[in-house]
Amino acid sequence: MTSTTESTRELLLSRIRDVQDYPKPGVLFKDITPLLADPVAFAALTDTLAELCVRHGATKVVGLEARGFILAAPVAVRAGLGFVPVRKAGKLPGATLGQTYALEYGTAEIEIHAEDLSADDRIMVIDDILATGGTAEASVELIRRAGAEVAGVAVLMELGFLPGRARLEKGLRGAPLEVLITV
Repeated sequence: MTSTTESTRELLLSRIRDVQDYPKPGVLFKDITPLLADPVAFAALTDTLAELCVRHGATKVVGLEARGFILAAPVAVRAGLGFVPVRKAGKLPGATLGQTYALEYGTAEIEIHAEDLSADDRIMVIDDILATGGTAEASVELIRRAGAEVAGVAVLMELGFLPGRARLEKGLRGAPLEVLITV
């Protein structure tokens, strides 16, 4: 758990909208766009995540496609660190390093420009939601394969009723998982 104050948690949670039956019937979607539209809440989120990056000694911030980009880029700026995107396969120009991971019905692949990371880097992975943990776990493995160290993973929100934490913590091998809100 982070040092996020209860008032910050309450502010962030109050700006997350529940959308019933999206993207399909039976799903309760957690929409963060109201949080992003509120400059006070977005700044509080950015400051909190940037503080975690500094506390864990990160040298760069990785953001996971797509909403992780929205959070990670301003966090990197606020923490005075570089930002490196982890993209879906085929979206980055030039030479990439890829990592395939299992989905409920099939597989997916993410990629990174390996030259953007070095053995001297400590990487903080930033994303919006931890659900099943597949993308975050794959990004951790990808970072290690690129030769960098994982400083930790930080997410705005964990869907506690899904198995993401257990899956991700195995792959973290002791690196911290920081969750601001669990629903």
